Amino acid sequence: MRTTTKWVSALVALVTAMAGAVFASPAQAIGPDLLPITITNNSGRSEAVHLYVLGTDIRPGGRLGYVNRDGGFTHWAPGANPPVPAPDVSIAGPANGGSVTVRVPRFISGRIYMSFGEKLKFFLTPDGLVQPAPWAAGDPNRNILFDWSEFTYNDAGLWLNSSQVDQFAVPHAVTVTGANGVTKKTGELVGNGRENVINGLRDQPGWAGTILTRSDGTVLRVLAPGKAADAGLFSTTYLDGYITEAWNAYASRTLTVVPFADQPNIKYFGRTSGTVMNFTNTAGQHVASFTKPTSANVWGCDGALHAPNDQVVGPIARTLCAALHRSTLGRIDVQPGGGPADFYQGAVTNHYSRLIHQNMVDGKAYGFAFDDVQAQESLVHDGDPRSAGIILTPFGAGGPGNPSPTTSAVVSDWHGKCIDVPNWNFADGQRLIVWNCTGGTNQAWQFTGGTLRTQNNKCMDIAWGSTANGAPVQIATCSGNAAQQFVLDGAGSLVNPQANKCVDIADWNPNNDAVLQLWDCAGTANQKWRRG
Repeated sequence: MRTTTKWVSALVALVTAMAGAVFASPAQAIGPDLLPITITNNSGRSEAVHLYVLGTDIRPGGRLGYVNRDGGFTHWAPGANPPVPAPDVSIAGPANGGSVTVRVPRFISGRIYMSFGEKLKFFLTPDGLVQPAPWAAGDPNRNILFDWSEFTYNDAGLWLNSSQVDQFAVPHAVTVTGANGVTKKTGELVGNGRENVINGLRDQPGWAGTILTRSDGTVLRVLAPGKAADAGLFSTTYLDGYITEAWNAYASRTLTVVPFADQPNIKYFGRTSGTVMNFTNTAGQHVASFTKPTSANVWGCDGALHAPNDQVVGPIARTLCAALHRSTLGRIDVQPGGGPADFYQGAVTNHYSRLIHQNMVDGKAYGFAFDDVQAQESLVHDGDPRSAGIILTPFGAGGPGNPSPTTSAVVSDWHGKCIDVPNWNFADGQRLIVWNCTGGTNQAWQFTGGTLRTQNNKCMDIAWGSTANGAPVQIATCSGNAAQQFVLDGAGSLVNPQANKCVDIADWNPNNDAVLQLWDCAGTANQKWRRG
C-alpha cells in the first residue's frame, strides 16, 4: 500500500482512496501510538518556518482534522459556503540549522505542510478543508514558498513520501527508522538539484512558463505540466501527437500488460480499433476498454485513464498512464516496460518528471500520480517504525540566503578546542576527540544534508546507532543512517535527533585527547559548540 498522491481540494477524498487498502486485512498494532516525526531545517534560508499536520482519521466514519505538536487530533468545525477561514493550527517550525519534532497518532493519513516566511491560508466548507492551490487564479497562497509531504500511519506501519505530483518547490528528503535501527531515506536532491531542474525546464522549449517567480526574484515553484496547462501557462495539447502515435501503434500489433510484478501469469492484451483500445484476458474475454486520452487525461491520470480501485481496469489504467508519461507506450510492447534508462526519451515527453528524477540522489521521485509503477516513487515505508523525519535541504538557486555547504571547524564554547579526527586516522570506527585548533584537515567539517562530513566523505556517527548515554561519537562511512544526523541548534547544542541527545565532552575532561560521547542534553558548557 502507498499513501495517496493525488489530492483534490478537500482532504475528504483521501478516506475513499485509503479505506480498502487499510482495512482489507487487519494487522496487529506495532510502532508507537504517537510516532515522532522530526523536521530538520538545513535549507540555508533565514525565514521562519511554519508547519501544519493535516489529515483524516482513516477508520470507518473517520473525520477530517489537524494534529498539534504533541499528537492531539482535533476535528475541524463545520465550514460554510462560501468557504470561511480555518483557525490557525500552525506549529512553529525549526530555524535554519535546527529541528522540531511533532507526533502523529495512529490511523491518520494526510499531509505535513512546510511554509517559509508566511503562514498558509486554509478554508473550511461544509464538506471539508480547502487546501492551498497556488496554480489557481486568486489563491491566497500563490506568493508563499511552501511544500508538503504525504503520509499514512496505521497498524501496518508508516508510508511517507515527498510529492512532486502538483509542484516542485521546497527541496526535502523523507526518512523512517524501524525497530531494527535501520533508517531509510529518499527524496534528497543532488548538489544544486533544484537549480538544475529550474534551469533545465527554462531551457526546454515551451516549458519556461511552468516556473513561477515572486517579485523579489525567489523561484517559488515549478508547476507540474497538468497544473500549468490548467493555469494557461503551458500547452493544453502538448502530448496529443505522441498519444495518437502510441495509440495507433496497437492497431497493427498487440500490447501486453502485466500489471503485477509478483503475479507474472496475470496478463492483459490490448488492440486499438479506431480511437478505442480494447483489452482481453488470457482466456480471450473482454475485460476493459479505453478511449484515446487527451494530454490532460495523461497529466492527471484521470478521465479516459481513470483507475478504479479494482484488480483489472485500475491496474491497466495505471500502467497505461505511467507508460505515456515515460514515453514508452508505442516503443515497448510489454508494459510496465523498460527501466529508468528507457524513460522520457524523445523531444516530446514529461520533461518535468524527467528532470526531477535525474536530480535525485537515488533517482526516485513522485513526478506524476502513478510514478509508483515500477517503484520509481520517493517513498519510505516501515512496518514497525520508531521515528521518521523530513529534512529541508539546501535550495541552491531560487532566492537569497541559500549558501552551498561550507567547511569549518566545530569549536567547543567551553575551552575553544576543536572536534578532531586523531592522527588523521579516517578509518571507520575512529573515535572523535577534542584538540587545540590547528586548522588541519582532520578538524574540517562540512555541514550538509543533516550530516557533519570530513573531507574524505566520512560522517560523524554514533557507534552502533546507540541512543544510550555514553555512546561513543566516531566517524564512519556516510550511509544516511539516523545515527549520522546532527543539528547544531541556535543554543549551541549539537543534537542527534534520533536519540534527542547531545554531543558531550566526556567527564568534563579539559585536556587534549578528551573523547566525545552522546549524553542527555543539559545545556552545560561541555555540550556547547560553534562553527569556527
